[in-house]
Amino acid sequence: MKRLPMRKIREALRLRADGFSGRQVAQSLCVARATISEYFRRADLEGLSWPLSADLSDADLENRLFPVCPSDVRRAVPQPDWAHVHAELRRKGVTLSLLWEEYRGVHPDGYGYSRYCELYTRWEGKLSPVIRQRHPAGERLFVDYAGPTVDVVCPKTGEVRTAQIFVATLEASNYTYAEASWTQSLPDWISSHVRAFELFGGVSAQLVPDNLKAGVTKACFYDPEINRTYGDMAAHYDTAIVPARPGKPKDKAKVEGAVLLAERWILARLRNQHFFGLDEVNAAIRPLLDRLNGKISRHLGASRRDLFERLDRPALKPLPVEAYVYAEWKQCRAGLDYHVDIGRHYYSVPHQLLKQKLWARITARTVEVYFNGQRVASHARTSGNRQHSTIRDHMPVVSAHVV
Repeated sequence: MKRLPMRKIREALRLRADGFSGRQVAQSLCVARATISEYFRRADLEGLSWPLSADLSDADLENRLFPVCPSDVRRAVPQPDWAHVHAELRRKGVTLSLLWEEYRGVHPDGYGYSRYCELYTRWEGKLSPVIRQRHPAGERLFVDYAGPTVDVVCPKTGEVRTAQIFVATLEASNYTYAEASWTQSLPDWISSHVRAFELFGGVSAQLVPDNLKAGVTKACFYDPEINRTYGDMAAHYDTAIVPARPGKPKDKAKVEGAVLLAERWILARLRNQHFFGLDEVNAAIRPLLDRLNGKISRHLGASRRDLFERLDRPALKPLPVEAYVYAEWKQCRAGLDYHVDIGRHYYSVPHQLLKQKLWARITARTVEVYFNGQRVASHARTSGNRQHSTIRDHMPVVSAHVV
């Protein structure tokens, strides 16, 4: 079983404490449900529950969950007939636990239950079933960018810049938010999310982005890597990120439909207008967006706004007291002078950590440095002047000898 980073295991424990099922946690972290179940079993045996102790480092957590033990002797294990297992599970009352008991009855030296479940989940993942998606209220917010852009002319230089259109739509009501931003970069991506949450007046249980580079560092069908800043924002708003699978448009059908409507109801109507600032673009978008959300659907007999007020708004999580403060994460290494380079300025860390790999959390005003999930240094951020910011407690003790 491939071991997850400790910060992902912490995230799994947080989500379980928030009431997410094992299946939902596994889907959010993009790992097998059997793997998540095994981590929860180990945590329960150790008496670990969320919130974890503040002084429990990642290294301590790993040692408690995965104590060192002699390597298992490799042996040939009888392979189950997964096609038969899959067919049997369709029968009423048949469970994976029952099938495993029957398997062990024939092969007493076969796989244990956790490994059996993991292998079946891996085999099942290679199938391509088509299912009808359910849309519970307040469950998911789909986010993406529209393909077309809007030209904005600089009134001083005449230079033309293109503005990107961010679109977010709630699952149950199809209530839609759209705004223009200069880029699809991480700062604009995060800021658009924050403004969308403020407009909705709450937060959905899950975020479903496409595999945009700003949100997903490594796009993968089974194990995408979420950008750490994006994950930080999700934790601040107590929501989970469940990226759409690459090449699976049905995973994000809601936002694809919302993007298409935004292109037809908003961008097409703005195609002949000239804009000289981003504020002008957003001012033109707002009344068109209100019109879109207020339009009565013929097959439902209600508007998106009506459905939002009736379904999604009561089910959304409340906003935190303070909005998320944008912070970037950077992996760095402490030099021989026990300082790390952040934006061409050098910040000290405890001298015991020289040559160690560290994570720096960078906001507009502060630089915090973490080692194994624990904060080891905090500095006021300074401009890149090639100077050093040094805390005296980080310096090694130098013995003085009187001659």
